[in-house]
Amino acid sequence: MNGDGETTPMRNEEFSIDPAPNERPDLEPDFDPYAPQVGDLPESDVSEADLDNVNKTGTTTIGLTTPDGVVMATDMRASLGGRFVSNKDVQKVEQVHPTAALTMAGSVGGAQSFIQTIRAEANLYEARRGENMSMQALSTLCGNFLRGGPFFMVSPILGGVDSEGGHVFSLDPAGGVMRDDYTVTGSGMQMAYGVLEQEYTDDLSIDEARTVAARGIKSAVERDTGSGNGVFLAEITDAGVDIEGHKDFDEVL
Repeated sequence: MNGDGETTPMRNEEFSIDPAPNERPDLEPDFDPYAPQVGDLPESDVSEADLDNVNKTGTTTIGLTTPDGVVMATDMRASLGGRFVSNKDVQKVEQVHPTAALTMAGSVGGAQSFIQTIRAEANLYEARRGENMSMQALSTLCGNFLRGGPFFMVSPILGGVDSEGGHVFSLDPAGGVMRDDYTVTGSGMQMAYGVLEQEYTDDLSIDEARTVAARGIKSAVERDTGSGNGVFLAEITDAGVDIEGHKDFDEVL
């Protein structure tokens, strides 16, 4: 209304006008406004031919439990497509927790990314809660990340010690988690398993377990072209993780 008492018509552009009740916005025919909205899943353009150019650990990795802790062992070789040795000094076992470690088997890039992610998550858990993650919780976390994460072709072993003792878990690329007294992954697993089936007992000392694990790696190195160039050994106890490499098997056998 103006000063003369007359009503001033309002312009439509000053206000938003709701659509008529029988008019719908221009949406997809199957659109459901109440359904959860998710983005597109990431897609990889990696072809089968590209896999021959991916650095792979080839690998034999071992984890076994003892009454005093856990021993893990790996070889040192990385290869391209299993045919060309691309590196002779790869550390395939890494600490990810004050009393736990992960081995690498499969794609080097995927394994390194996975290890860094799990280490960060374990540190974050400790910072938030003021305590270390249990091995059962850590194995579940690993499985969840492998199941839903972007990690490419990895099959690691998780080994660690908590208040319940020593634990070893094999992890598959689909997120499967299996606990065992000992386990082996990688291209040389058949040869290594043969050694462990004969020599492993549940009352081994740490030193005896080191010898058995090193023998398993040496057996795989003799026949598997994807494994070789030495052995890394990790001892895990409630005091921490100790990792050392040996180019000569005679140093540990």
